[in-house]
Amino acid sequence: MSLSSRPRRAAAAALLAVALGGGLLACGNGSHTAKAGAHVSATTAPRPAAVPGLAASKPVRVTIPAASVDAGPILDLGLADDGTVEVPSVEQADRIGWYDKGVTPGETGPAVLIGHYDTAEGPAVLKDIAKVRTGDRITVTRADGSTATFTVRELQQVDKKNFPTQKVYGNTDRPELRLITCGGDLRDGHRPDNIVLYADLTSTTAATPRA
Repeated sequence: MSLSSRPRRAAAAALLAVALGGGLLACGNGSHTAKAGAHVSATTAPRPAAVPGLAASKPVRVTIPAASVDAGPILDLGLADDGTVEVPSVEQADRIGWYDKGVTPGETGPAVLIGHYDTAEGPAVLKDIAKVRTGDRITVTRADGSTATFTVRELQQVDKKNFPTQKVYGNTDRPELRLITCGGDLRDGHRPDNIVLYADLTSTTAATPRA
């Protein structure tokens, strides 16, 4: 199955601009026992040298050592019936999802991963997202056996009402990654912000040869 093309990337970005409107679907409900919300300082590092992109291959595992994340298998996320982007369910709070209308991690373009910071049930897979800094690594293992390692270039915390749709989902001329979760202190049972990590592909390993 072919997963990659410039028209597909453009169509996905346009679809998201319509579906998201001003922000990302709330990605978790808190409870009165929830810990304080994640907060990150807006920081940006220099863009690293470009690395050639990989062919399409779905993500199967994500590791983020700085946030103690080693998650898999990866969920496929599309659009919900109301046109918003799907997020993992409360029962899947320990997993990360990939927005499957966009590129796969390692392809040219912005691949998008989404996970919970917490839910009403407690801390979730990205509970330590605030520990990530620019320069930290995110490694994605792909279905063909290859790996794509990204280096975090920018951290952003933004009110969901002002979600930077074009910056997150707009086309890029190199392989990039976006990791999105919720942040901020609880307000009426919800986290009011999104935390977005922007990362660039900085190294790859080859696909596993078929027998």
